[in-house]
Amino acid sequence: MSDYTDKNRKDDFDFFIENYNNLYKQYGHKFLAIKNSKVLGAYESVPEAIELLSKTYDIGTYIIQECTGDDSAYRTTIMRLIING
Repeated sequence: MSDYTDKNRKDDFDFFIENYNNLYKQYGHKFLAIKNSKVLGAYESVPEAIELLSKTYDIGTYIIQECTGDDSAYRTTIMRLIING
C-alpha cells in the first residue's frame, strides 16, 4: 500500500473545503474521491466509488466526500439530550 498519511488526508479534506463551491458547480451532488488535491472521480455512492477505485488505487489511499451543495457535507452537529427527572 502506498504511503497515504493523516496529513495527506487532512490536506485533501482542506482542498475539498477550500474548493467546495466550485466542486459542487462542476460535479453536483456526488461522492467525490480525492487524492493529492485532485478529484479522482465523482460517484453516485460510496460503494460505487470504492468498487471502481479499487481497480486502480489501494483502499485507504484517498478520501471520499459527499458534495451536497451546502455545508452539511463537511460540518457535523452533535446534540446532547438532558432529561431532568
